[in-house]
Amino acid sequence: MYELKIITHFSAAHRLENFYGKCEALHGHNWKVEIYLVGDRLDDAGLLKDFGEVKARAHEILQEIDHKYLNELPPFTRQNPSSENLARYLFERLAAALDSDRVKVSKVSVWESETSCASYFPG
Repeated sequence: MYELKIITHFSAAHRLENFYGKCEALHGHNWKVEIYLVGDRLDDAGLLKDFGEVKARAHEILQEIDHKYLNELPPFTRQNPSSENLARYLFERLAAALDSDRVKVSKVSVWESETSCASYFPG
């Protein structure tokens, strides 16, 4: 089995509703995103997936949330834009864009600080 990972980032503001603490107030993060792909076969060039293609698709998706107030965006008007929900949302969007019969997005991790991260992967 092969695994590759890219790291990218975006900046956005959010607030957590039904949460009683400092994250209840509007605040922002410079989020780091790790995207993992897995597969058991390489292509004719010896690649699992071209890093450039993964980065391009991630960039397209992240542009929709970069420098935005996440609570106002459709994916998060009915659920908190927590790190956990962001990881699942990005996983689903990236899997739809990148999955094939040979390679799958296996996990997405979203870091809201240097010490705090949430990941989503199918169970």
